[in-house]
Amino acid sequence: RVHRVWMTSLGYRGLWGRALDYLTFHVNVIWRIRRLARKGDVVIACTDPPLLSVTVMLATLGTGAVLVNWLHDLYPEVAIQLDVLDERRLMVHLLLWLRNASLRRARRNVTPIPRMAEFLSAHGISSGSFAVIRQWADGTAIHPVEPATNRLRREWCLQDKFVVGYSGNFGRVHDFNTILEAAERLRDRRDVVFLFVGDGPRKGAVEHEVRRRGLGNVVLKPLQPREGLAEALSLADVHLVSLLPELENCCVPSKFYGILAVGRPILFIGDTSGELGQTIRDTGCGASVEVGDGAKLARVICQFAESEVERREMGARARQTFESAFNESIGVGTWHQLLKEIYPPSRITVRPLPDEVAMAARREAWEQ
Repeated sequence: RVHRVWMTSLGYRGLWGRALDYLTFHVNVIWRIRRLARKGDVVIACTDPPLLSVTVMLATLGTGAVLVNWLHDLYPEVAIQLDVLDERRLMVHLLLWLRNASLRRARRNVTPIPRMAEFLSAHGISSGSFAVIRQWADGTAIHPVEPATNRLRREWCLQDKFVVGYSGNFGRVHDFNTILEAAERLRDRRDVVFLFVGDGPRKGAVEHEVRRRGLGNVVLKPLQPREGLAEALSLADVHLVSLLPELENCCVPSKFYGILAVGRPILFIGDTSGELGQTIRDTGCGASVEVGDGAKLARVICQFAESEVERREMGARARQTFESAFNESIGVGTWHQLLKEIYPPSRITVRPLPDEVAMAARREAWEQ
């Protein structure tokens, strides 16, 4: 059942409008949880929007409900590293104290990588409260599509090109300068195309740089429908993933798992000894370069373009890695086990909804 939470929609009015949107959302989350939560219920607070764990902590006080935090990103650390917040200010110290208080009160804090749990443990959160559950993708819906049968590759006239893809969010935590430098170095190679698909706060800056540098080998496309994600991700011969090194403890690019699912090699731009760099090195599903080393990125792209056999082997290892560690069934199964530990099966009552059969029929039709 979905319980929708009312909030204002004034973000278009600027900073104060967005602030009011957040305020009304958080206030109504507290009101809704106070109405719904009962003793023994498990309330899972996700990271988005920032500091939701603090709101849910306040909402569950006195209800007897159990709090579990599902941490995808760390706030306010992300904002601090991006210079959006000044960690010297009293307000930022207060936000950190409140966030840590919400983690200390939780029965479990779920992180996507061990490094995030270690970072928080070093800041006084009990290591016994952490559980690491990797992010995942749906390996049935997101699957490899061969170039010869890829509709988008034909529609975008990329059949005879070596496509270097960037797909998803153009976020502030990602590095694009290294990618654009590599594109500039390879501008005379007619067989190599850089394809950016998606949207986000940095897209405008990327478009500006493409025009300023006169990069005719860069193609930009809008975000594609979710049902066409397998084709969109399979279009590229090799995928780019980036993360600023200072944010290694704070977040993980979720696009990484979808790329593994479609069986494509990955070129990672970031901390080569970090979580993704280590995974790529251990599994042999791609290569990593440091932020700012556009020359090396261009060389590696050329090596991939000239070795189809190596690319296919890396792509096969990418899909194998996905199936063994990052498939949806694995993540959901781990969550199921965690919740059974928190909430014993003997206390669980299954209450079928009246429209359960209709919902199952619609889901089956959508999957087909």
